[in-house]
Amino acid sequence: MGVKIGIVYSTVDGQTLKICKKLQEYLKDANTEISLFSIEDFNEDILSFDKLVIGASIRYGVHNDKIIKFINTNKNQLNAIKTAFFSVNLVARKPEKNTPTTNPYVIKFFKTINWKPTVVEVFAGKLDYKKYPFFDRIMIQFIMWMTKGPTDSNTKIEYTNWDKVKLFSSVVQTI
Repeated sequence: MGVKIGIVYSTVDGQTLKICKKLQEYLKDANTEISLFSIEDFNEDILSFDKLVIGASIRYGVHNDKIIKFINTNKNQLNAIKTAFFSVNLVARKPEKNTPTTNPYVIKFFKTINWKPTVVEVFAGKLDYKKYPFFDRIMIQFIMWMTKGPTDSNTKIEYTNWDKVKLFSSVVQTI
């Protein structure tokens, strides 16, 4: 019998899902069964998995409430198996803020939640102003202006480091 891995995610603009699909591709081998679930649709028995990966994006400085509630509700089951958590945010585009110990959102997340996954990582997301509704675009432009990022409304940049995603998948395989 092979290893059963679940990947649970929340995404706002689709980049976290894209990362999860890439992880699924990297983790897939003859002895691994991988299932991908939106946090909206996950209703499986956590203990039926050998490993569970949770991916969550940031919007306005916070992770999705459903991810937080899921972790708080299922902490004991999560602690009984190997787990990995990753955050996706634009602040991680900066080299000095792209690790779990230097990313302010990941640091804040783990200060407010009583859970310690086996592995933690952070990935930079994607900036695509044209995809955002008006209010989000204005707010994100303001945040980017404050953090010295691009503010041109035509900007479309994928900051995700795919080599780092591949390395993370290797770490998940070994836990």
